[in-house]
Amino acid sequence: MSTTGDKEPRVIRVTCVADADGRLTFDLPLPAPDGRPHLLLKPRPRKGEADPAARRLPLQATGDDRSRAVLEPLPALEEGRWDAFLVREPDAEPERLGSGPLDLRVLVDGARVDRPSPVAVRIPYRAQDGFLALRAWLRPAHAETDRIEVADRATTVTARLHGTEAGEGAVVRLRGRENGAERTFRASTDGDGRGFRFTVDHAELTRDDGAGARYWDVDVLPATGAAPVRVGRLLDDVADRKHSFVYPARKTGGRLVRLYYTVDNDLAFEVTSG
Repeated sequence: MSTTGDKEPRVIRVTCVADADGRLTFDLPLPAPDGRPHLLLKPRPRKGEADPAARRLPLQATGDDRSRAVLEPLPALEEGRWDAFLVREPDAEPERLGSGPLDLRVLVDGARVDRPSPVAVRIPYRAQDGFLALRAWLRPAHAETDRIEVADRATTVTARLHGTEAGEGAVVRLRGRENGAERTFRASTDGDGRGFRFTVDHAELTRDDGAGARYWDVDVLPATGAAPVRVGRLLDDVADRKHSFVYPARKTGGRLVRLYYTVDNDLAFEVTSG
C-alpha cells in the first residue's frame, strides 16, 4: 500500500457485484499491477477444523485504470468466513482490501429458486473493521426459513427444503447443544415435497425432566431414517442475522423461551430463567 509521510496506508476499497448465476465480480480502483497480481480469498481459521486452501483470483485490467477479478460459481467455497486481499506480485505481502459498494440485489429473493445438492451460498459483506469479507455455506441440503410466528405458548415456522425433499415420517428435531437431549415435533409438508411447517410448544423446552438444555438447535429429518438438515436462513443478502433479526421471548413455566439465529444464521431456541 502507498503511504505519505506518517499517514495511515491508503485502503483500497473494492466494489462487488453478485449476478443471478452465482458469480461475484470484484472491481478495484487501480490499474492491474505488473507481475501476475491476484485477489486472494483467505479463510479464517475455525476451531477444531482444518483450514481450506486459499483461493486466488487473477486480476485483469478493464481499460479504465481499474482492474477486475471474478469468483465463478464453481468450485464452491468451503463453509466459513473469507477475507479479501490484494497480492501485487507472487512474493508480495497481501494487502487487506476495504469494502466499497456491494450490489447484492439478485440475492434478496434467492430462496424463490429451488437449489440442488450441494447447496452453496456466498454473501459478500462489510466486516466490522470495514474490510471486505465473504460468508460462505456449503451443505448437502438446507431448510430455509420463511414466515416465523411467535405466540405466547408456541412458535410456528414455515420453511422450504433445498437439495432434498420431504417424505414419509418427516419430523423436526430440537437437540440440546449442551447435553444432546432431543425433542421432536411433527412436520406438516406441502404437496411438492419441499415446503413444510412445524410448531414448537414452548412447554416442551422448559419441562423439568432432567433432560433440559439452555440452547436447542433445530434440524428437520425429511423422512424416516434420513440425515438431519439444519434449519436456518441463508438464501438472501444478509451475512449475519443474529443481531438484526431479534424475536421476542415468551414466559413459560417460570422460564423465558426465545427463538434466535446463531452466528451461522441457523435457527435455535434459548431457554433462560424468567
